[in-house]
Amino acid sequence: VTLQGRKVTGLTALDERENNFDLMFEQMSALRRGEKISKPIYNHVNGTLDTPEEIAPSPIMIIEGLHPMLDDRVAGLLDFSIYLDISDRVKFAWKIQRDMAERGWALEDIKADIEKRKPDFDKYVAPQKAKADMVIEVLPSQIAPPKDENAPCDYLRVRLIQKTDTKFFDPVYLVEKGSTINWKPCGDSLQCEFPGVQFQYYPETYMGNSVEVLEMDGVIHNMKEGLYVEKFLHNTATKEFGEMTKLLLEAINAPGGDNGTGFMQTLAALKIREIYERATGETV
Repeated sequence: VTLQGRKVTGLTALDERENNFDLMFEQMSALRRGEKISKPIYNHVNGTLDTPEEIAPSPIMIIEGLHPMLDDRVAGLLDFSIYLDISDRVKFAWKIQRDMAERGWALEDIKADIEKRKPDFDKYVAPQKAKADMVIEVLPSQIAPPKDENAPCDYLRVRLIQKTDTKFFDPVYLVEKGSTINWKPCGDSLQCEFPGVQFQYYPETYMGNSVEVLEMDGVIHNMKEGLYVEKFLHNTATKEFGEMTKLLLEAINAPGGDNGTGFMQTLAALKIREIYERATGETV
């Protein structure tokens, strides 16, 4: 729905009534049937719809946005789903970094902007976490927390929350499947400059679902030493030992390259490749 339409209704873009789920279901179903679609393009500059974009089907289709799992019909078309869950505290820190430094916003304006959208976010976006096969949850570090409520989140704690009953998917685990482990590797095999790194692995009930959680808090200062960590991880979907560390080194200069955001996204990418191969019988 266009910005002009929302001005009339008074609803936000997060509200389910401002989204065309019938069209989303129709077009995603067409792609699964091998048909081309004309996808609407929303113009974030002027709030109108641009000329539709023609999209052809592909062996791998990535559907991203705020509501890919809100409608049960649409969610049912997804073979594997990931929800990126940025906690309120981290979201606030990142928004301060962007809007104060780059846009000149005042702190109170940033807080007001977040609070304005929060009710609809909590109602229409956040509940989709329960449907996701994997959730990557980004939280402030516990081993090196922010100095105060407005301070930057210099270090992060990231949880990889994995459903245990997803077709073609086996959760990644640390050391022993089904165990509960708190591991802070230090010593000759891994540098331990402040704040170091801590891993945890444990079963949990998450939004009514049985899950296994792999958690990373802090940073790996020398990513070449990631081989030591990789040795204790299982079901990573790598095709040879060291592949994960190699991928992490390739992305070391990307945002989150040394912390849990890059670490868990790399694991997610490896698992997606494995799921595709299991589902299709093809080798990538």
